[in-house]
Amino acid sequence: LGMPCRVSDAGAVSAQRKASLASLGIDLEEGGHDRSLIETASLVVKSPGIPSTAAPVQWAREAGIEVIGELEFASRHTDARIAAVTGTNGKTTTTALLHHLLRNAGIDAGCAGNIGTSFAGAIADAQQRPEGDHAIWVVEASSFQLEDTHHFSPHVAILLNITPDHLDRHGDVEAYGDAKWNVTARQTEADHLIVCADDPGLTALRSRRRTKAQLHTVQWATPTEHMPNLAAHSIDNQRFTFLNPPFTMSMQELALQGKHNLYNSMAAGVAARILEINDADLRAGFTLFRNMEHRLEHVCDVNNISFINDSKATNVNATWYALDSMTSPTVWIAGGVDKGNDYTSLIPLVGEKVHTLICLGKDNTKLKKTFATAVTRILEVESAEEAALLGYNIAQPGDNILLSPACASFDLFSSYEERGHRFKAGARAI
Repeated sequence: LGMPCRVSDAGAVSAQRKASLASLGIDLEEGGHDRSLIETASLVVKSPGIPSTAAPVQWAREAGIEVIGELEFASRHTDARIAAVTGTNGKTTTTALLHHLLRNAGIDAGCAGNIGTSFAGAIADAQQRPEGDHAIWVVEASSFQLEDTHHFSPHVAILLNITPDHLDRHGDVEAYGDAKWNVTARQTEADHLIVCADDPGLTALRSRRRTKAQLHTVQWATPTEHMPNLAAHSIDNQRFTFLNPPFTMSMQELALQGKHNLYNSMAAGVAARILEINDADLRAGFTLFRNMEHRLEHVCDVNNISFINDSKATNVNATWYALDSMTSPTVWIAGGVDKGNDYTSLIPLVGEKVHTLICLGKDNTKLKKTFATAVTRILEVESAEEAALLGYNIAQPGDNILLSPACASFDLFSSYEERGHRFKAGARAI
């Protein structure tokens, strides 16, 4: 872009990262932030992990300098249409599915954001292609990323659900919901917002916030026609029904199963139709999709005992969906860094489906107290490999061993991916 740039990091920067920055002629400050340098900037782009209360952010704002997030910065440097996906749970799967549907239909679509590749970096790479930037970007957007948007306005926005999460950052569920609402806050009448009508948290948020976008609802119900500017799309136990124009698919045609994935699939399908995918390509895309790693991923079966890796489930609601999908007696592996979790909503499901809880974390006090009377036994381990082996030694043929932690991973692992990989390695070593 030809703009002079400086990177400031409070921590230590790896030699590889230093070399990369140096090759681009970018100055680096590490081990702290120099206020005088920040106050001379014309724009500050902050990492999503840095809260707005951080001192460097406050210094910049006090000096009248615009502070934005990477999502906002990236969106200012592409002319492509953007489809943004957010929500507490299901956003990575829905992002990947929508991207797959577009690509399968022959549309030049890129995929970036919270799914793993920075939006700005992905745009920079795409613009180096002979054909230039993608026609459409499918972007997974977290609350941390949306919090720092000022003009970000996707053509299609998907808001799946709202349940308490990241309260250590946002303070309360209302502030968390407001950050999520930024996905549609600046949309116009020419844009589209897709929401789940059955989610109580999202219903509460919609009751106090407004959007100018055309509204499309996904619901487990018969489509209704009494609301103006409403495209209602319904799911029942046998089929999907899309409207405008009508199109129906049976559940058996979908690669993704489980009630929560039906909502995700319907939302992605509505977005794909808005982006002009025909119904034949949509049907084929749904059939061919394969879910992403660490999301209710079937790992292996050992002596008729199934190992399931749901390490991406870092909050209570995600684990609720995982437990709800279990159809056999279950050994449940949970625990990690508690983000202010309230586990009480899981007690009925745990009592119905789980006979053993294996706590995988350094501090399991809350888990043990909450489920003391809901399960037959509670055990503790400090490695994912040990959890897999212990679960196998306890389980009976026909049982599931489910890793669905409901917690972040950073007490014992570098990421939820490492936690999942180590669990899978342990299962496959049996």
